[in-house]
Amino acid sequence: MQKLSVEEVHTYNKDGYLVVKNFCSKEVIEKLYATALQDDAMHKNALDLNDTSGKKTKLSLWFSPGDDVFGYLTRSERIVHSVAQLLDSDAAVCHFHSKLMQKEPYVGGAWEWHQDYGYWYKNQFMFPDQLMSVMVALTPANKANGCLQVIKGSHKMGRVNHGFAGEQVGADMVMVSNALKSMKLVHVELAAGDALFFHSNLLHRSEANLSDKPRWSIISCYSSQSNLAYNEKSSSWHTPVDVVPDDAILNWESKPLSEADFLKKENDPALKETGWEER
Repeated sequence: MQKLSVEEVHTYNKDGYLVVKNFCSKEVIEKLYATALQDDAMHKNALDLNDTSGKKTKLSLWFSPGDDVFGYLTRSERIVHSVAQLLDSDAAVCHFHSKLMQKEPYVGGAWEWHQDYGYWYKNQFMFPDQLMSVMVALTPANKANGCLQVIKGSHKMGRVNHGFAGEQVGADMVMVSNALKSMKLVHVELAAGDALFFHSNLLHRSEANLSDKPRWSIISCYSSQSNLAYNEKSSSWHTPVDVVPDDAILNWESKPLSEADFLKKENDPALKETGWEER
């Protein structure tokens, strides 16, 4: 099994994020993207989120990773063991939730500056250092189609206050402005198959997709089992991930996504405050 190097772990701790090129093979990405495009359950459970200008981004969010191709990715040995290295905890790695982000050409909306822990604080997770996300690009992400922007090292600021901006929750812009004066803004451009690991307190945003190319990604969020969440109703966050081999996506039989426990916006009036966010 391929592990992260000492230098990669150091980069994550110093900068708050780590890019791993060619994390998934071309064959894996092709299967994941084809499933995302064709699966009815994914489309039926997609949520439309408006930015401040009215542009929309679609996301589909589910909690327990199953025996579908996305569950196999979330549970894959390489991702889970990499997360364990970066969380640096003796406790088991648990999966909080995963989401498919769908920024379509010309209409895909922007995401305001925020920290994931700015949302997850309301779930009363106790330790932000024990929370992180892994984004795998299903299509290229670049400046033209609204790739993720991060403020390098901003995870060391701690949690910043958040408030509503359109249908999104954004960070206190005074603190964001101060951070931009003190730290470097980085556009995280990814090729399909690249992975981005990032800390729950890293400030990040993205522009609208005004290009003629889609920007799709799968993002899985993880926590240490010892990191208790006192206001979270789902159960996956304290259930250790059932790890599968990295080749499961290509070689194992997979189930349909209709069996996934999707988050449904109409069933949760407090949805904005319970962690459906993303970029």
